[in-house]
Amino acid sequence: MHQTGEILINGRKETLAFGTSAYVTQDDTLMTTLTVREAVFYSAQLQLPDSMSISEKKERAEMTIREMGLQDSMDTRIGGWSTKGLSGGQKRRVSICIEILTWPKLLFLDEPTSGLDSAASYHVMNRIVKLAHQHGRTIIASIHQPSSEVFELFHNLCLLSYGKTVYFGPVSMAEMLFATNGFPCPPLRNPSDHYLRTINKDFDEDIEQGIGSNSTEEIIDTLVKSYKSSEICNQVQHNVLKISQQKRGPLEKKGSQASFITQSIVLTKRSFINMFRDLGYYWLRFAIYIALCLCVGTIFHDIGLTYGSIQARGSMLMFVAAFLTFMAIGGFPSFVEEMKIFGRERLNGHYGVGAFVIGNTISSIPYLCFISLIPGALAYYLVGLQKSFDHFIYFVILLFTSTMLVESIMMTVASVVPNYLMGIITGAGIQGIMILNGGFFRLPDDLPKPFWRYPMYYIAFHKYANQGFYKNEFEGLSFPNNQVGGPPTITGDEVLRSFWQVEMGYSKWIDLVILFGMVVVYRLMFWGIIITVEKIKPLIKDYMAASPKKSSMILENPSSISSQLEML
Repeated sequence: MHQTGEILINGRKETLAFGTSAYVTQDDTLMTTLTVREAVFYSAQLQLPDSMSISEKKERAEMTIREMGLQDSMDTRIGGWSTKGLSGGQKRRVSICIEILTWPKLLFLDEPTSGLDSAASYHVMNRIVKLAHQHGRTIIASIHQPSSEVFELFHNLCLLSYGKTVYFGPVSMAEMLFATNGFPCPPLRNPSDHYLRTINKDFDEDIEQGIGSNSTEEIIDTLVKSYKSSEICNQVQHNVLKISQQKRGPLEKKGSQASFITQSIVLTKRSFINMFRDLGYYWLRFAIYIALCLCVGTIFHDIGLTYGSIQARGSMLMFVAAFLTFMAIGGFPSFVEEMKIFGRERLNGHYGVGAFVIGNTISSIPYLCFISLIPGALAYYLVGLQKSFDHFIYFVILLFTSTMLVESIMMTVASVVPNYLMGIITGAGIQGIMILNGGFFRLPDDLPKPFWRYPMYYIAFHKYANQGFYKNEFEGLSFPNNQVGGPPTITGDEVLRSFWQVEMGYSKWIDLVILFGMVVVYRLMFWGIIITVEKIKPLIKDYMAASPKKSSMILENPSSISSQLEML
């Protein structure tokens, strides 16, 4: 779609700062594992200033919930694919609650009454209008098939049909425009139903009254021409010009009022609860890890110190470094859902990218430790690897770091490919390439020098994971030598150098540090991609919108409510 035109605020062209406007989307993007009380309260902690106490924020959240008629569902989980929760209409009211906590100067509502019955629609919209009067805010809403009571709550009406402005002005004057052109609203009919039926050409049939054989397109053209030549249109144009000439200052840029530390703490708590309650995030993966490690432990049980155990040890450690960590992509769908919530809250100015990354990272650490320690212990002691506790701790830390690294890679993938199915395929492909040239299936010296050895071998984290596991296990061991003419025993260092071609110029701890560094790099990449996309998208839109013909939409920020009803 090619978009042109300008949006002027109080006659000025300026960027809407975070916190100046809020947008309630048509799709309810909510954290399904939280209760209504938790969802709104966490949002209040993110948006409201640090000068307010926790009890004040909690009271504000509960008051907003009561205003939306959700007091009986405060402790009900929102619900999603795994658990039954709120109805569609209740979810819509939760979305509205979250965005009206701070009452921004401009509130955009995309179909706020979807999923609500007529009584709930009226009470919700009536409450929004009353609060708008109290706070002196502007509300712009698109709404489909409102009841007559809801329709009467709006002051201004904008009727659009296939890109044409059929009418824009006071609600009370719309009926006169239709009547003077031969399309009066019949008695006892909802005016909004009549207007939409008249200008909707999806079903291009003659309307029952008015010009008998005219097509809907002709009727729309008649109404558009009549509106353009009407006194209402002239008055609107006069008001637009008047607003444009006013020398008002820029809107107050309040932005996100919670501090960065507060944002990070709240997001960590919320993410921790979500991970605990979402079975698909870590618990299912934990069960799979237990099953896989039991398989590994029984297949390689009591591996011993024979010459054949050299290959068996390497295979077992490679499986842990590659395929066990590969299972970290199982949490990708849950992370994508969290990304959708992050996208909505970020664009509405609730918090920044840095706070989200820190909150997600810290909240995941306990679960990653858990799924690394217990399954790792099963595999480690069933196989009979080195008995030293120091070696076991290193094994667990390396497994933990590798798993976190895979999650970091999937975070980067999610920032580029937000669709969870495409993201899993992309992430699996990236890991498959890394596993292939990680130094096990093809020894380092045998890798083709261009591309695969330099630089892919050094980019793949499996190089450092494999070498860390190998050094941790083989150093200090000795094996009987079955090769004819050789010494009776072969040391672990010789196995590392000649059998696995491991780089012995640095210790296993350096491999661990490199993996930690990669975790940081990939999470910084995620942060950088999000920030870059946010900056590039407007530039692309501005470039695409470059056109000699331009139209303007002026939004006034009056002391009293100026609501607009957009019927698409």
